[in-house]
Amino acid sequence: MQIACLDLEGVLVPEIWIGLAERTGVEALALTTRDNPDYDDLMRHRLGLLDRHRIGLADIEAVVAGMAPLDGASAFLDWLRARLQVVVLSDTFYQLAMPLMGQLGHPTLLCHNLDADARGRVTGYRLRQADPKARAVRAFQSLNFRVIAVGDSYNDTTMLAAAESGILFRPPAQIAREFPSYPVARDYTQLRAAVSEAIEARVPADAPTP
Repeated sequence: MQIACLDLEGVLVPEIWIGLAERTGVEALALTTRDNPDYDDLMRHRLGLLDRHRIGLADIEAVVAGMAPLDGASAFLDWLRARLQVVVLSDTFYQLAMPLMGQLGHPTLLCHNLDADARGRVTGYRLRQADPKARAVRAFQSLNFRVIAVGDSYNDTTMLAAAESGILFRPPAQIAREFPSYPVARDYTQLRAAVSEAIEARVPADAPTP
């Protein structure tokens, strides 16, 4: 039995925080997990900017409302779901991602929550758990699933390492250099080929059960 675990931003949809930076003109909001591997540090940076520039949850939601999946993402996801069970593992937040989930046919999404006060000011965030992507992969393995994982950023690398097959999709050059053991797909045609190869791969008969 096999299951695919996909990152969301950069794999299926554009980077939400980059869109917010473009919409608000606050260029520092464009930093993502492609740039900073320390997620807590990155989120403190983002929350500080939101507070300083008085950008509320409604402003972020308005940006998301105008976004669409990456070109080819929906077709790729349909192709993949015809072959495997699919779960999206993301470090985004339910308040931001759910409108985009509708455009992708409502795949299962595991991510985090933002906290906001009555005025819509973003006050904090709550992680589903520490190292959530890798732990989700290991949980699926404990159910005897073989995992194929796809990501593009630093925060995806523990997920790729935990999976039986890890694939980088359109990663920045420095991430591809730092993690050369993972195949790199530059478009959805290449990603289909990499996933097809992973599906056909066989775990050795003497491989230990997770």
